[in-house]
Amino acid sequence: MSDPESINELNADLFLPEEVDRFSDPKEARKKAMDYLARREYGHEELIRKLATAGFGFDMSTAVVGVLRDDGLQNDQRFCESFVQSRISQGKGPVRIRLDLKERGIQAGIVADALHDAAQDWFNLARDIRIRKFGADVPAEFKEKARQMRFLQYRGFEQDHISAAVRTQGED
Repeated sequence: MSDPESINELNADLFLPEEVDRFSDPKEARKKAMDYLARREYGHEELIRKLATAGFGFDMSTAVVGVLRDDGLQNDQRFCESFVQSRISQGKGPVRIRLDLKERGIQAGIVADALHDAAQDWFNLARDIRIRKFGADVPAEFKEKARQMRFLQYRGFEQDHISAAVRTQGED
């Protein structure tokens, strides 16, 4: 009977070359990237990180995603527009959306264009989110007003959106 250590070495010899070959094959990297893109849009840098995390080299990931971008299969503008609409439907504000897109490596100009093109009335969205969470009555006590304002701030609304959302009708 063989000892467990020699069995592990035998298994490593049997399976390691295939794994190494798979992760050094640009076709496999492209296939994996296409699998990701089939599920949802990804930003350029986000897709590179995703491939690198899956085991493909950074240089290969960058090259594969560059080709996908050149072929029109990966597009930061399209990703950004989709992302903005998704976050708006979740009730997120422009500050939070900008921050999330910055973390995903999307350029500020593309983000600004997508937010502008969304043509969202942030004041109404903030008000609707506050009403959905806390009810139609505006807060009378300072403590409750501060709690609602913190909630909207966490959601990513700007201060003027928040102020308008918690303002009583006669406070204009």
